Amino acid sequence: MPVPPAEHQAKIIRHIEAAFSRIDRLTEEASRASHLLDRLDERLLAKAFQGELVPQDPDDEPAEALLERIREARAATPKPKRAHRKKTA
Repeated sequence: MPVPPAEHQAKIIRHIEAAFSRIDRLTEEASRASHLLDRLDERLLAKAFQGELVPQDPDDEPAEALLERIREARAATPKPKRAHRKKTA
C-alpha cells in the first residue's frame, strides 16, 4: 500500500485536527444552547402562569367573578336524575 509523502501526511493531520476542534466547539455550543432552551422553557412557563406573557385587558372579567358565575349557574340548573340499576341474582 503506497504511503503519501510526510508533508502530505502532515497536511492531512492538520485538517483532521482542525475538524475535531470544530466538532468540539460545536458540541460545546450545542450543549450551552440546550441548557439555555431548558431555562427558557422554565421562564416561559413561569411567565404564562403569572399572566405576564401578554398585556392584561382591563375589561376582562376577574377569575373570581367568573368562578362565582359558574357556581351560580350550576346551582340554578337542576341535576339530572340517574337511573338506578336493577340488581340481578
